[in-house]
Amino acid sequence: MEQTIKIRGAAPDDLDNVFAFISHLEETTFDFKTFKERFVLNLENKHCIYLVAANEYDEAIGFISCKGQYLLHHEGLVFEIQEMYVARNFRDKGIGKMMFAALEEKLKVIGCASFEVTTNVKRSDARRFYTKLGFVQTHVKFVKGI
Repeated sequence: MEQTIKIRGAAPDDLDNVFAFISHLEETTFDFKTFKERFVLNLENKHCIYLVAANEYDEAIGFISCKGQYLLHHEGLVFEIQEMYVARNFRDKGIGKMMFAALEEKLKVIGCASFEVTTNVKRSDARRFYTKLGFVQTHVKFVKGI
């Protein structure tokens, strides 16, 4: 029997699952108190979109976050996917594409000028995924810890 997957806005009750997803994605465990503060703050931010893929029991099985900002070198609001994760036993079932499609619909309504994503160089599957969705590599990102 095939599961029914629903894409919905993230809610405060999704915190524990999202914390686990992002910790696994980044291969670390974050300070839960700080993570919770940021999660709740971003849920209230009109330029931050948090979507969850939920199973028939409304349990989170995937998460995507996207943040918008006005950049001087763009003529309009620019959104960038910040995190995307699908629970291991739900991968390769089209859930990532479903979350992306739902996000893209929200961005069309908002009227964003540009839609971007950055992914770690070690995530070759993610690069293939985003290329299949129509993203084109136009920039190289440099990171320095302070």
